[in-house]
Amino acid sequence: MAQLSAVGVTWYTWLEQGRPINVSAQVLESVARTLRLDPSERAHLFTLAGVPDLAASGPVEICEPAVRQLVEALDPYPASVVGPRYDILAWNRAEAALKGDYSTLPEGRRNTMWLVFTQPAWRDLLVDQDDLAYLVARFRGAMPEHLGEPAWIELVEELCSTSARFAELWERHDVAGATSRVKRFLHPEVGLVRLVTTSMLLSERPGARLIACTPADPEARAALTRLAELGPWRIDWALPDGERGIS
Repeated sequence: MAQLSAVGVTWYTWLEQGRPINVSAQVLESVARTLRLDPSERAHLFTLAGVPDLAASGPVEICEPAVRQLVEALDPYPASVVGPRYDILAWNRAEAALKGDYSTLPEGRRNTMWLVFTQPAWRDLLVDQDDLAYLVARFRGAMPEHLGEPAWIELVEELCSTSARFAELWERHDVAGATSRVKRFLHPEVGLVRLVTTSMLLSERPGARLIACTPADPEARAALTRLAELGPWRIDWALPDGERGIS
């Protein structure tokens, strides 16, 4: 395969081993094209080489059927799959009942960062403002692997220009890793819900995570049962001019 890409065998082996080597984006582009890498394999190649993929075009919209089935099987516990840029790739009915029906959003707006900093209904859900700081710190912690990628740059620039709160938190330069946390949601239909959120990396898609919420107390369990009866929460999304939701 290395010969097909006009790359030396030794060099290619070092790349697979993650050794520090000098390589240009053009060479990596040649490797990815010749080997017909899918988006995940391509992202892995550029990450190994420590080179930003300037041709990256935003969220990967495909989520494997087996992963989708797993997310659905977790119902009545809210669960979703998010990509490294926090794009929401899959979710179950419980997630839609708790946080809103993502299917009514344009695909490009199904992003946790964008939702929490531009949608009043989402902001009102979060009782603890420290959750916002933690979310931004985790996002910043993931960004070094995507420096120079247009989709990441555009999202940060948009959020900085539209959300003073995001801009303030972004300027702190805080970084955080994954951890299980108890999050408090104030839902308009069932009131306060305390849930333990757990994040797990998915080997099927580098950078993607399964996020599941389980009840932190009996009251939360009862609230989730009630939400299951109510079904998806239809939020009137506040979309930018010229953008329409999906009915």
